[in-house]
Amino acid sequence: MSDSLHEPWLRGIAFNPAAPSDVLIRLVDPASGGPGLSMCEGRDLPDAVIEAALHHPAREIRRALARNVYVDPARLAPLATDPSGLVRGWLAAGPRHYPRRVRPLPDDILVTLLTARDGGEDGMLTEKEISAELDSSRQIPPSFHRSMADSEHPELRIRATYRWQSLTPAQRAALLDDPDPSVRQAAQDGSWELDPERVEAELPSIGSLSKPHTLGTCALSPALVEQCFTDGTVQPLTWNRHTPADAVARLARHPEAQVRAMVAARPDVGPELAAELREDPDEYVRMRARLHPFPRTWAEYWAIRQVIGHGPDCTCPITEPAPGPSPDWFAACAASEEPVLRRVAASWPGLPAELVATLAQDDDEEVRIRLACHHPLAPPHLLLDVFVTRPAHRPHLLTLPGFPRTGRTHLIDHPDPEVRALAAADPTLLVPPVEDLDEAVCRAAAANPSLTPEALEALLADPRTAEGAAANPSLPVPRMHALLDRCLNGAATPAPTSRRGSSPLRQG
Repeated sequence: MSDSLHEPWLRGIAFNPAAPSDVLIRLVDPASGGPGLSMCEGRDLPDAVIEAALHHPAREIRRALARNVYVDPARLAPLATDPSGLVRGWLAAGPRHYPRRVRPLPDDILVTLLTARDGGEDGMLTEKEISAELDSSRQIPPSFHRSMADSEHPELRIRATYRWQSLTPAQRAALLDDPDPSVRQAAQDGSWELDPERVEAELPSIGSLSKPHTLGTCALSPALVEQCFTDGTVQPLTWNRHTPADAVARLARHPEAQVRAMVAARPDVGPELAAELREDPDEYVRMRARLHPFPRTWAEYWAIRQVIGHGPDCTCPITEPAPGPSPDWFAACAASEEPVLRRVAASWPGLPAELVATLAQDDDEEVRIRLACHHPLAPPHLLLDVFVTRPAHRPHLLTLPGFPRTGRTHLIDHPDPEVRALAAADPTLLVPPVEDLDEAVCRAAAANPSLTPEALEALLADPRTAEGAAANPSLPVPRMHALLDRCLNGAATPAPTSRRGSSPLRQG
């Protein structure tokens, strides 16, 4: 067999679900090149392989493991104190390909990264750069943010002041009276958001990109509200909970329908104004006004706002749910005649099984799509239907534990090769299409466990099927070792290189 097949063999074995630890450990080595690094980063790994990667002398191996989305994050704790700042930075940055749902890091890892005194021995990153990566990674759960105000670490109490409005009044008071002067100063600096006069004074120095956030979240003085109407910058006021009642009434009668729509479902809109908006000449405004009885709290308002208007191909990040509406509220949404509210219910992972079964048959496609993407109890047939009809959601659906591994053979003649590849991997398929015109379908068919070890030998010798055959669970373990002997005793497969001048955390 040609040496040109070494790379696909290595890639296949690296992701072979039946490969035992002793096989995979041979790939935990820079000599295996890109396939070994991809394995450390891109699949679930046995404990012995994780241990080998955690303590491997090659930084590249540890760095790849740091971004593994399949390994229990708690197993990655040693990487938070890795000698290399690049390894710590990759752990803080999270999975490389930005999956829609990112699992949060355990509290002990978060504390270690956020209270570090240095960025590692290699001097490639500072501790502040690492914590900045963590801030944007979505790996910090809402529960940790809420706990920082009561932490024993002054560094974390300072960070709590950055989210001043999310704190309870008691937490704010405690931080303003903190025994540590640096915490007290940070609390004083952060408290400006709820002081209308300070907000008005600060606004001119705030960059143009941050002004909408300020106008949409902070307490505003009457003069600043009036300035927004004069300048035509009132949109942020429509969702600002601090907007005065008289300004809310003016927004509800604004000449722009979009502004009226944005204010229509606010929980502080009075009954008379709500009735007026339900008769608005614009249908979208009327629809938003019909939702008004539901958002009785700001948490409910935001649950609706995060869903409405996103469309069936929305791939917004799926984050850990923060404390919000009650289960009864979501149940009422699930029974609503308004599709928007049923979409809200379908997006909540705590919806009970009987309501999941009902929404799985909903007439509204967006309800079904949201249920498939967000709820752990979404039926397998629904996941498969959404996979076939909505390509935008395929990467996420394939990561879900409930995605069906069988029952896909009826799709084997589908015109979309990505769908055919899915069908070609079904182990109940009698004759996997190893000669399909599309190479991805050939690879998937060659990896089908229904193939015998004898049939795999010919497929290992064909460039179109070599990777799939090497990834086939039916491949005998001695044969895996023999292939590795041939690949690793020759020239090493080079690891992918990065562009010169790019950020250290974006390399590899």
